[in-house]
Amino acid sequence: MSFFVFSIRNAYHRFRDNLAVRFPKLYSSLYKYKSIIKFFIAGFFSGTTDLILLFVFHGWMAMDIVVSTSLAFILSFVVSFILQKFWTFRNYNQDRFVHQLFLYILNALIGLYLNGVFMHFLVNKYHIWYILAQILVNFVLAAMNFMVYKFIIFKIGGNEDKR
Repeated sequence: MSFFVFSIRNAYHRFRDNLAVRFPKLYSSLYKYKSIIKFFIAGFFSGTTDLILLFVFHGWMAMDIVVSTSLAFILSFVVSFILQKFWTFRNYNQDRFVHQLFLYILNALIGLYLNGVFMHFLVNKYHIWYILAQILVNFVLAAMNFMVYKFIIFKIGGNEDKR
């Protein structure tokens, strides 16, 4: 597991342990939604990567909005896959790794296409600031991704880690 995932996991464990000690009732209520909470934390990190890269490519380098969006999306993909597989869904199964990666890439390509289409319309047709447009698009795609990850790509079954 990479240093990045290890750091995120340690920060999460410190936060979780403090919450459990200081607010035990709140902690027990939130515990049943931990995969959703972890999904959004991981999504925040990959989304932040996406936005920073979008700003660099389009804002600083003045690249086309669709090209900038696509490049940022592809690079943030790596961050997303690592965090979602190993941290959010705690899926350490190496037997299905290639299959999961294929499905994740397929889902990402569908997301990339939708991302480009939505960004084109929001920025070019509705004249929404590109950063705000990307945030809006990210929320829409996040809902779709959670369902796909949880129930298709990283579903618990077989010998996946159920911790």
